[in-house]
Amino acid sequence: MANRALTGVLLVGGASTRFGSPKALAQFDGQTLAERAWRLLGEACDERLAVGKRDDALDLPFELLDDGTDVRAPIAGVVAGLRAATHDVAVVIPVDLPLLTAAAVLALADACRDVAMPPSGPLPGAYRRTALPALELALAEDRLALRDAIAVLDVAIVELDARQLINVNTPDDVQRL
Repeated sequence: MANRALTGVLLVGGASTRFGSPKALAQFDGQTLAERAWRLLGEACDERLAVGKRDDALDLPFELLDDGTDVRAPIAGVVAGLRAATHDVAVVIPVDLPLLTAAAVLALADACRDVAMPPSGPLPGAYRRTALPALELALAEDRLALRDAIAVLDVAIVELDARQLINVNTPDDVQRL
């Protein structure tokens, strides 16, 4: 059960070009990656949003918020999620981190200044509403690298267990886990 005023944002989109099919629907340990991540956010957050492209027509067991852009980049989902979030801090996770834990989500939220992220990069990450103007500007200017967009913000680096940050890019990656 959620234990704080925290929004969880699940990024379900992505072209999945290396994967060959939508990652969100890939099976891992008896669930789709999307179901697994959605459950994780429910353990840590009292609000959950799934963000992606409605045109992808993914068969998901929860409502999808369209990111409202033609851009296929995580920054579009982060911006849409922050705009829709009812809480000041949103933890944003991609669908392809099946080993991430609720404790890691909460550690990111607890450390968030404008942004909190592991040393490996901006996703998963916690984003405060104060980050939204810089992210919106970067998106409007077609500067799509999230790492570059947050460079002007107050970013906390949070050490997380490296195993929790293993992402899956191919069906073989899922099998190896």
